[in-house]
This record gives sequence, C-alpha cells and structure tokens, in this order.
Amino acid sequence: MTSRKTHERWDEDDVRIRPGRTKSRPRTKERPAHLEAETGFIVAVDRGRFTVALSSADHQTAMGGHIYAIKSRELGRKGIVVGDLVDLIGADTSGTDDLARIVRRQERTSTLRRTADDDDPVERIIVANADQLAIVTSTADPEPSFGLIDRALVAAYDAGIQPILVITKTDLASADALMAMYGPLDLAVVTVNDRIPPAALLEALRDQVTVVLGHSGVGKSTLVNAIVPGSVRSTGHVNTVTGKGRHTSTSAVALALPGGGWIVDTPGIRSFGLAHVDADQIIHAFPELEAGIEHCPRSCSHDEPDCGLNTWIADQPQQLQERLLSLRRLLAQPAQAHDTSASPDPIME
Repeated sequence: MTSRKTHERWDEDDVRIRPGRTKSRPRTKERPAHLEAETGFIVAVDRGRFTVALSSADHQTAMGGHIYAIKSRELGRKGIVVGDLVDLIGADTSGTDDLARIVRRQERTSTLRRTADDDDPVERIIVANADQLAIVTSTADPEPSFGLIDRALVAAYDAGIQPILVITKTDLASADALMAMYGPLDLAVVTVNDRIPPAALLEALRDQVTVVLGHSGVGKSTLVNAIVPGSVRSTGHVNTVTGKGRHTSTSAVALALPGGGWIVDTPGIRSFGLAHVDADQIIHAFPELEAGIEHCPRSCSHDEPDCGLNTWIADQPQQLQERLLSLRRLLAQPAQAHDTSASPDPIME
C-alpha cells in the first residue's frame, strides 16, 4: 500500500526525458536531384550489376571502355534491362574498381516483351528503347520456323518497333519459300549468303538500336560477329539428330556499331509467348489480311464460322491463305507457342 500511494504522488517532474539527437533530421519523401548525374546506356546485365556506356564518352570508349554500376536504393524494385537509358553518379573511367550508382531510369520509348508461353502471366522484357527487331531465320540447318517469325512480328508491332526479316544460310538452300510468304508484305527482307551481311542490312542498322532475335543455330551470333569487328559472340552448331541449335549466347548484350547505333544480340529462344498482347491487336501484325475483315461481325474473333475472312480468302493467292492459317494458329492454338523439342530457354532479363 505504501508503494502504491507513493506512485500516485508522482508528477511530470519525476519523469526522466531522454534527450533527442542534436543532429537528427525529420524523415522526408524528397530525394536528391542528382543534378550532376551522367547519362549512360545499359549494355549488359549480370546478377544485379550493370555494364554501362557513358553518353559523354568518345567513340573509342563507347566501343569498349565501359563502366560498371549497381542500382541505388531509391530506385526500389524498378527494373533495369539492356537498352535502358539511365542517370548515374560516381562514374569513374580511370580504371578503378569503384562501382557507379544508377539513380534514375529514363522514360522508355519502347519495350520489347515476351512470355514463356501464351498462358504465362509473367512478362520478360527482352530489351528497352529498341527501334528495330531483326528476326533472323535460316533456310536450312535448322529449317525456318514460320510460327516464330509471325509471333515476333506480332510482338514488334505491339511494341511499336520496326521489324526486319533477315534470312541466313541462303548458300545452303533457297529462300524462295520465305520470300513467297513474306516478300509481298510491307516488311524489309534481306538475305545473307555465305555469312556476309549485305550493304542493305548494314545501312538499315546505322544509327538505330536493333535487337537480333531467332532460334539457336540460325546464325545470329555469326551475323553479329561479321557486322561488329572485334566482337567475339559465341557460335554453335545444329544437332544433326534433332535439327535444333544449341544455346551459345547466354544473355543479351548490346554492341556499338562502327557507323553509329547499337545491335543487341540475344540468346536463342525456345518459345515466344504472346500472353502480354491483346488478341484484338494480333490481326494488325497481318496487314495483308485487314482488307478481309471489313465484313466481319462485331467483336469477331477471326476464328469463327461467321468471320468475313472465310469468304474473302477464297479468291486470294495461296500465300494469303497460308497467312490466314498462321493468324488462326496464334489465336486459337496457344500451345503451339511452345517448342518442346528445343533446348532449355534462358530467361532474358
């Protein structure tokens, strides 16, 4: 009882107050402006570390003298991929091991995406800020994949990127089938004979950011090595039993072109899912068929009995009929996005 009465007589003068820190500052959501930050171009990504080419560097530095950086905490979970333009501080080109810090990711002009298959909700960003997508296919060894070409065209148009079809190994087999299918389209098509890139392709790449995409074994890295002197992208052979290529490039890498611009070599892909693309947008990757949808019923899926394409296609050339079949495969058979006979698919992020 005595102790209780004693406590009841306490007042504020009996409470010990811990003095605050004299140098403490209130928390704020404001972040430093980093006005001194330099702009850089992400060349490669490897386990949370980024290879960056500084925009202020001279041509020789852009060709090989890159710096290395990590993300600053203030970026949070914001992803950084090859092709991103970033602002960074602490850039040191003197040859020390100090890592720069990426403090901002600039707004992207385009984002080329894919999913593992058509039912996969997880998008994989292949590259940011690309201007062009070079879809590489071979005439033989391995055989051309019309499905992959069509899927890549859909992804390119959806991202607002200009596609280019590059046909390799024309010294091994004729490109007539590919030219008949895609030649009439409003699509740049170039052929590569005996691993020598034609002048038309070199001119198309100048001052552009171009992504090179295709199955393993079609000659992507061989083509890049021929275009960029001094590059040593790994090349591989095609399995004579399965007819499939072996993955040699394991991650996307941007290489500076001698005449200006960048070319991004990517790993050979196993599948190209389009879960991120609205089905209503897929038809726009087939502009040669758009004339036939004028008489389609409202909300037509373009794969139903009343579709206007059914009567329109009857009077069209065989090539257009095959293109319609390709469109409907994309719309109605998503399982065909997955090529189960190919080798494992690396994640492009």
